[in-house]
Amino acid sequence: MESSCRVSQYLRFHDPRIFSRFQVSRCRKIFSKPLSTTRQRKKKQLLLHNTITSIGIPLQDSVSCRSFQENERVLPCEGSSPVTGGIVALGKFEALHIGHRELAIQASKAGTPFLLSFIGMAEVFGWEQRSPIVAKCDRKRVLSSWAPYCGNVVPVEFHLEFSRVRHLSPQQFVERLSKELKVSGVVAGENYRFGYKAAGDASDLVRLCKEHGLGAYIVTSVMDKHQCPSDRTSEGDNPRERGQVSSTRVRHALAEGDMKYVSELLGRKYRLVLAMNGGCVVVEKRMSAPKSCMLNQQPREGLYENCTLLIDEVLVGPCRTIIDATHIHIELSCEDAQVWAPFWDSQLIGIEFGYFGEA
Repeated sequence: MESSCRVSQYLRFHDPRIFSRFQVSRCRKIFSKPLSTTRQRKKKQLLLHNTITSIGIPLQDSVSCRSFQENERVLPCEGSSPVTGGIVALGKFEALHIGHRELAIQASKAGTPFLLSFIGMAEVFGWEQRSPIVAKCDRKRVLSSWAPYCGNVVPVEFHLEFSRVRHLSPQQFVERLSKELKVSGVVAGENYRFGYKAAGDASDLVRLCKEHGLGAYIVTSVMDKHQCPSDRTSEGDNPRERGQVSSTRVRHALAEGDMKYVSELLGRKYRLVLAMNGGCVVVEKRMSAPKSCMLNQQPREGLYENCTLLIDEVLVGPCRTIIDATHIHIELSCEDAQVWAPFWDSQLIGIEFGYFGEA
């Protein structure tokens, strides 16, 4: 029921003028039964894909829609809490960088770890929409890679609709965590602010959690050891930026094409994900795709050596990547042009940029 409700919300939010009651109902029915086998999951994904594309959503949006069901937990329609008894790390978790990983590590030490953040902030504040740093369909893989740091437990994302909590005072927000979500404790960075107009800080969080019988764990910011704040940030960025690792720094590094620096901030190689939705051309060892295929933020235009190609999570091999004004071009290093054969039946292509863990 949770998944079908979420799909309905997504469809109506995407453009409520073009979806009839029948079309929304059809998508709800696709998720009406539990998934028990890999074959059933693939069949259900195909049904959802065919339904969504038949009513006019581009493929990259259908992938994002599917990721709601696979990678995120949101407050169910019935109002129950899937985070009961857990430890929730608080933050935006946009880049899933090494600072965010430290929050997850602390949460795992105290109990069952969850990442709690808000969705819909851009719509509420009228912010310009921009590509995510981590593709929605790739977030589960990243969180799975954190398991060795978190006692072999994979942190789970849990999202709240920002419009439902934006007017809560710091006191009311902690009350909701305690009484409605029934968490056991919270983890936050030392610069975390919460409540209406960011009225509460880390010390307020500790005090309020103590009043409500919750554990509170404040984590020292992970600092960027290689850069000073003026090197990577610009005027108008977060005024609380004091040189700590941040999503803003990751975005700036991507915009500059500094993939070594990006990998240092993320603690992993950066993966660019493409949804194959037409317009792609394969000539011998080279595949070219329009930028509309990209599901997350691209690096700066230019040539990138030492990349790795994956097709539907299957490692293909080394490649080099060229990004120009309109397209992304992938050139395979191997001699066998037939390696592109799986591409025609694939949905996602991943490109990992080098440097993490390399000399």
